[in-house]
Amino acid sequence: MKLAEALLLRADHKKKLLSLRERIARNAMVQEGEQPKERVDDLLAEANSTLLAQQQLVRAINTANETARIADGRLLADILAQRDTLVAQHSLLVATIAATDKDVDRYSQREIKWLPQINVASLQKQADDLSRRIRETNVVLQSANWQIDVAA
Repeated sequence: MKLAEALLLRADHKKKLLSLRERIARNAMVQEGEQPKERVDDLLAEANSTLLAQQQLVRAINTANETARIADGRLLADILAQRDTLVAQHSLLVATIAATDKDVDRYSQREIKWLPQINVASLQKQADDLSRRIRETNVVLQSANWQIDVAA
């Protein structure tokens, strides 16, 4: 199985677990004299089975990330860590820019005027550059994900 397939399967497991959790909650209590639409014990067993499958899959994905190298010699784990940092930096810049967007609530010239303490245009350019770098990193990762085999 390719790493990309394992990642898709992991996402499917997460969705299935969310669905099972909701179904368990809907059937955990019923009115006296009524029967649940589904047996909670069966749903719990299916959830536990899915969790174990997900655990094995995550271990295989983590092993692949820690051992697989792309064409330029970098470890996949290093590229993922770099992408996480880029995403965090981008999020920080976007939040900083958003903090300068204050509604004008002055009724006269005598009231307090709010002034941005940063160069918004410069930060926006940095955020745009980070977005580009994140996209480029994602392309590298996607390409590698379809080339790397995972022992699942």
